[in-house]
Amino acid sequence: MKRKVKKIFMISSEITGLAKTGGLADVVLALSNALSGFGHDVKVVIPCYKEIKKQKDLKKIGSMEVPMGNGCKESCDIHIVNLHDSSEKITVQVYLIDHENYFSGRDGIYGNSIETDFKDNSKRFSFFSKAALQLCHKIDWYPDVIHVHDWPTAIVPVYLKYLKESGIDPGSFEKTVSVLSIHNLGYQGIYEKDNFNYMGIDWDLFNKAGFEHDSNYLNMLKAGLCCTDKLNTVSPTYAEEIKTQAYGCGLDGILRDRASDFSGILNGIDTDVWNPSIDQYLTEEQRYSINDMSGKAKAKEALQLKFGLPVNSVIPIIGMVTRLTDQKGIIELFRDNGAIWSIFRDMDIQMVILGSGDKWCEETIKNYASKLYNLKAKIGYSEELAHLVEAGSDFFLMPSRYEPSGLNQMYSLVYGTLPIVRNTGGLADTVENYDETTGNGTGFMFNDMTPQAIYDTVGWAVSTWYDRPQHIEKMQKLGMQKDFSWEKSAQAYVDLYESVLSKNS
Repeated sequence: MKRKVKKIFMISSEITGLAKTGGLADVVLALSNALSGFGHDVKVVIPCYKEIKKQKDLKKIGSMEVPMGNGCKESCDIHIVNLHDSSEKITVQVYLIDHENYFSGRDGIYGNSIETDFKDNSKRFSFFSKAALQLCHKIDWYPDVIHVHDWPTAIVPVYLKYLKESGIDPGSFEKTVSVLSIHNLGYQGIYEKDNFNYMGIDWDLFNKAGFEHDSNYLNMLKAGLCCTDKLNTVSPTYAEEIKTQAYGCGLDGILRDRASDFSGILNGIDTDVWNPSIDQYLTEEQRYSINDMSGKAKAKEALQLKFGLPVNSVIPIIGMVTRLTDQKGIIELFRDNGAIWSIFRDMDIQMVILGSGDKWCEETIKNYASKLYNLKAKIGYSEELAHLVEAGSDFFLMPSRYEPSGLNQMYSLVYGTLPIVRNTGGLADTVENYDETTGNGTGFMFNDMTPQAIYDTVGWAVSTWYDRPQHIEKMQKLGMQKDFSWEKSAQAYVDLYESVLSKNS
């Protein structure tokens, strides 16, 4: 008999509107909204970071003690805040675990400018993971499905599988199942083995639960992959890629062993937020639709003015909104002998960059921007600027080494901004390569991860802009017709939840 899902508990380190470093936060909010819209009882829990406490009027609903290892009991407060979707029709309850030493009393989510990866992250997030389960006892609410995301919450399935061995009251968790989503396999939560004592799990389970990583380290994501009932990642192509040695980051063997429990579900986007016809970050004259593209020209002009570029409707603008990390292709683009200098030497373009990350890349981009009058950059992140870059650019460059799902290429497509991307992961699942003979396609793709491949593909896009403008217009409209709304993806998650519920009933 098929068991229906009713109660869903999202346990995450981020959610848009409260704490965000990347696409994970967008996915957790959008998926929670979509599931709530289907009528499911969805609750979310995240840590109460310092910035949240500074900016939000929180409602404290109680306190609790969380038993950790070595007889340690950690005290924390619990707050609740409601997040609404853009229509104000759907409300998701978000619980906040407030521990001053771990979260609300320090800057940063995973690290800060001084310590980019906090040395006690395994303690911080194992405490949070256990506290999330303790919260269910506190509010007397037990989910059908616990859905966790990436390494910070990956040991929740370990705790759930070994409740008694972890010192957790089994309560009413006997029918609860777990799902672990991999948003980026490159981040695994690898820390010194001695931190295991604090987790409060029997040492007999260190190897059995899958924590071991070399001789002196533990791996939080690996343990989650071994213990969760079902696992998935955020695009079908990435799901296949990470089962190979080339992309598996050392965990491909586990993923192959668990292939029958492993799937790829493409992320959606919030089309109430990312929609050029109603975008709240654009002025009325800058908004546009597939039937009237005039607003895109206004957005382009506004983008040029905002970044200090010459206003010119004829020259194409290439936009980038990105984390400046190796994954995003920054070495091949910006390092010595990278593609960027030859692109500007040989092509009549403008480029705007919005992002932050590796300091060498931030400084290199600033240096290029000081020498190239047609390249401008803003180091950091701004939601308003991100929307303007998507709306005002003609092309969007994502030369990713790997890309589990990617959201910006989907934003770009619905904004009529043609992606220039590597043929990998979610980029391969969402962008259709340009066909010069027909004008079909929605973007420009390359395979080799080299500066030459980036240069050639940008050149291909730019030559199409100048030589075949009718194809550019056709591709824009094909992209804007794509449906990347969350309804389809959310239904795939419901099917995944119910498949494991039925299996375990």
